[in-house]
Amino acid sequence: MNFKELENHIKNSDPLDFGTIFSNSIDLFKKVWLQGFVVVLLTFLTIVPFYVLIYIPLLIAGVSDPEMFKSEEMPPEILLPMVILMPLVFLGIMTVSLLLNAAFLRICKNNDQNISLSDSYFYYFKKEYILKSLVLSLIMLGLMLLGMLACGLGIFYLVVPISLIPAFLAFEKELSAMEIVKSSFTLGNKNWLVIFGLIIVMGLVAEMGILLCFVGVFFTAMLAKIPVYFMYKDAVGFSSER
Repeated sequence: MNFKELENHIKNSDPLDFGTIFSNSIDLFKKVWLQGFVVVLLTFLTIVPFYVLIYIPLLIAGVSDPEMFKSEEMPPEILLPMVILMPLVFLGIMTVSLLLNAAFLRICKNNDQNISLSDSYFYYFKKEYILKSLVLSLIMLGLMLLGMLACGLGIFYLVVPISLIPAFLAFEKELSAMEIVKSSFTLGNKNWLVIFGLIIVMGLVAEMGILLCFVGVFFTAMLAKIPVYFMYKDAVGFSSER
């Protein structure tokens, strides 16, 4: 199915049902909570090097000139590299997070449909997907900047289509990065209120892990991502089932 056919398929799909997706997400979470925990840990481990990059100029300057830390103002030669590195770091973090989220959705599919495949957390860490994820991250970053320019109100609208991007990345291999974004907007616009409601409600439910001595949130965090799988499954479906 090419992009235009997929667009028409989404437009002609039945509206998403809040209750069904919520219930199915809870049921599936019982099967994939451990894999979700692993994804959270891997996300933290893989983004740490990016944060370290930000402080490299500061560390180098501190070693070469310890007196610098006594100054109340940061020297321009240190501030400039950090400012340049900041967007690159965010871009790297978004790219890695997108790939890991796509892998988690693939794991959700395997468990939901009882497909006996290994839980490959780095399944999408391949050249074609990394490049596509990088472009998607650039687009997402640009969209979020535009959303913030609209007094932040645009973010509320954009959170819906942006949340759907990992699903199209995971299950629509033939789509380009821009086509993935367009498809996400098509599905998001058609079911915006339901998807937004699910994002908020499931996000709050996932945060309940904080009640378990705060550590529990690491186990429940990925619950908020599971509805995206069912949104895609119910509205788009998998290529083998269309």
